[in-house]
Amino acid sequence: MEALSRLKVLNLGNNNFEEVPEQLKYLISLQKLYLFGNKITKLSPLIFDELKNLELLNLNKNQLNDLPPEIYRLENLECVSLENNKLEKIPKEFCYLPNLHELHLSHNFITSLPEDIQHLENLKILILSRNKIESLPDGICKLERLKILDVAGNNIQIFPNAMGYLQLEEFYCEDNPLLQKNPVSAIQEEDILTLKEITARFIFTQLENKNPLLCRALKQNPQAQNLLSQRQECAHCGHSFLSMWLECVRFIDIKQKKTSALARSLLRTLKTTFALHLYKLFCGIRNENNLLYL
Repeated sequence: MEALSRLKVLNLGNNNFEEVPEQLKYLISLQKLYLFGNKITKLSPLIFDELKNLELLNLNKNQLNDLPPEIYRLENLECVSLENNKLEKIPKEFCYLPNLHELHLSHNFITSLPEDIQHLENLKILILSRNKIESLPDGICKLERLKILDVAGNNIQIFPNAMGYLQLEEFYCEDNPLLQKNPVSAIQEEDILTLKEITARFIFTQLENKNPLLCRALKQNPQAQNLLSQRQECAHCGHSFLSMWLECVRFIDIKQKKTSALARSLLRTLKTTFALHLYKLFCGIRNENNLLYL
């Protein structure tokens, strides 16, 4: 290998390597290294010390479980492809490759990305399809040079609010359980139901069941009758309440509804949307971040 010190391109694809040969560290002029289709399970940190000129690294179709943090030493890397491996996470050190333009990570087992991904300032292509990613970090929205983003076939429901600031030319997000809008935040996440509200709901339930003892007791208590006369009905679930009720709001998968059921659901949703906006208005909530969507 020492005699090949001027070698710039090396293709070792479709062999039976179980690890990257350490002799590669002598290829100090190497710019492109192809190791796809092998049986490599780990990368030795030693090879990163000498391959300072490496620009392309292709390790597709191997059996890598993780990446050593020392990979950041390959500071001239422009393209890294690790598709069809067994990666579950990306080390944050990987996000400090200053010249990285392309990153291909499809068909792995990655569940999340480090927030440090925002430091890949020159990244133009990011392929994350067919993983197990549930959410994208806010840092991804700071990749100003990103042009192609592929997150198809993951478990993503909601994208970061600042995604709209990306200057994407191609965006692939099919085969995700996406919600149409951000979920409604229930009031009960911040406020506990009052004792009056809890008691009123219990009484409403008992009255629906025609509890005879409660009916007789109410006839002798005009003040309680007056209070309960202020009850309202939830437009979504039909249950009675006095003032707080947002905890019953939930999303429905309209693709699994039959036509008639869909029509009824949409009607209830429209009623609920209108009622939610009125509720927020009268509660005096003006924060733009608390806008309600269904």
